[in-house]
Amino acid sequence: MVADRYAVGRPPQPAVSEHDRRRRAWRLQGGPPTEPMPLVDLLRRTPYRNARVAIEAAEEARVREALDLAVRLGELMLRSGAGAPQVEGSVAAVCAAAGLNHVEIDITLQSLLVHAHIDPAHAVTELRVVRSTRHDYARLVAVHELVDAFVSGHIELPEAIEQLRDIKRTRRIWPDWAVTVATAALAAAVAVMIGASLFTAGVTVLVVLGVSAVSALLGPFHLPDFYSNAVSAFVATALAWVAYALGAQGWIPLGGKDFAFIVAGGIVALLPGRTMASAVEDVISGYAVTGAGRLLAVTVSLTGLIIGVAVALSATIRLTEAMSFTFVSPSVLELRTSQAEWWASLAGAFIVGACGSVTMQTRRRLVLPTAALALAAGGAYALLTRVGDVGAVTATGIAAVALGFVGRLVALRLGAPAMAVVVPASFGLLPGLTIFRGLYELVGQNSTDIGTLSFQAGVATLLGAAGVLLAIATGTTLGEIFASRWDRRMARVRRRDRV
Repeated sequence: MVADRYAVGRPPQPAVSEHDRRRRAWRLQGGPPTEPMPLVDLLRRTPYRNARVAIEAAEEARVREALDLAVRLGELMLRSGAGAPQVEGSVAAVCAAAGLNHVEIDITLQSLLVHAHIDPAHAVTELRVVRSTRHDYARLVAVHELVDAFVSGHIELPEAIEQLRDIKRTRRIWPDWAVTVATAALAAAVAVMIGASLFTAGVTVLVVLGVSAVSALLGPFHLPDFYSNAVSAFVATALAWVAYALGAQGWIPLGGKDFAFIVAGGIVALLPGRTMASAVEDVISGYAVTGAGRLLAVTVSLTGLIIGVAVALSATIRLTEAMSFTFVSPSVLELRTSQAEWWASLAGAFIVGACGSVTMQTRRRLVLPTAALALAAGGAYALLTRVGDVGAVTATGIAAVALGFVGRLVALRLGAPAMAVVVPASFGLLPGLTIFRGLYELVGQNSTDIGTLSFQAGVATLLGAAGVLLAIATGTTLGEIFASRWDRRMARVRRRDRV
């Protein structure tokens, strides 16, 4: 009777969702159970975590169509250079909006597998294998817009499938010649940032164009990245030495430091900066296998670059000493990572951001915002190192955190994923000159004019360059994590502007 008395007149209790039920069970059990995570949890820290989630289960035909859309979309993202967290977030958002409540997503370096249950007795599995990638941030922006429109209910499944086909058929934004010119301009801007003159910057452009010509000649051989990076680095260093030799003879105004600036600019143009950032982001986000694979790929590519520069440096130093030239091997003892005028560093950072956007095939409307972010990051680094006397690794990490934070907000405000602006804007922080000095110390230890250098000093310098690379990757990722709390506000502002 007591139970009935308290039951009479009780207001109806709201229905408890499956997501809330699982979270309550987790708190009682002391941790999450060993069962699949809800799709809502997979959308955590993504721009789609507030997506419209379908309540009713989808029919078999819709399940197959939605799953096909999700895996093809994820495949395109992997081919265009996206990291595993971005791919998983987009795939999970599409599945949730289509009504697929029980989905398993598995991403490795080269494959994407999605498994969805139609009913307790039937399931559908889709697999896509990605054997090659080519950075194309314009397509990633288009995919981001497609997913955002689909999860917000602005388009339906058939229209989303058709739009994805159109995105795949669209030509690349920038032609190959524009990318080549942008790469050369990026290398020249990096050289200016670290102290080169305008004449040296012009020589850097010619050197990088020469490297591009050699790469085009080797194109039919389809060399792996290790060999192509080694050849490109060797050619860049050899051409820079030729320019230095002409300067030493008095034919052109180039000195020993200019030789280092030219090679350093070429190194930055060849560094696998995006792959390094993706690898670290994958490891931090829990994709250990994918992150380890990317890190190994970065290590192999970077090793090829180092071998190419080291072999060319060793050959040119010994060639200089063996021949009866009137000049000596350039010394790098007095080189610093930032010895240019402050205005030259800032102007170079702006050009690096703009040219980096072109090399990553981003959309035209994102070029200037990316350049502005690169300028801000370069200014923060210069302020910390020149005024605050902060170390290079610490200053790079702080600048990278700020870049990741502001870059995510700016990107979402412009309707693009964060990587489309953060990655090109971070190119100005890459340690091209530090890598060159470390290699010069390694191969020049037996030279009489640089006898104070040692193998240990070269290794220490290269480890410092690796620390800078790691600071860029971890810093930008941390900044994006901090900025993810404002995703909803940025999306609301963007929708209001559309209206």
